[in-house]
Amino acid sequence: MPWTDSYFPRSMVNLAPRTRHKAIEIANALLGEGCEEGRAIRIGISQAKRWAAGPQERRAPAGRRLTQ
Repeated sequence: MPWTDSYFPRSMVNLAPRTRHKAIEIANALLGEGCEEGRAIRIGISQAKRWAAGPQERRAPAGRRLTQ
């Protein structure tokens, strides 16, 4: 079942509203691609936190270059 800003997984309750909205977007997209619900939630939260943190969190791992 897709989530909304008023109906979302309990694990997203402590996220800032903007970050929660992004996590919901990501998790819903993953569900649409057939991802398992629990995994979609975990990935959505993780990626939304990275997104909210800004560019400093988007660095490539050591020894690798990011391409834009």
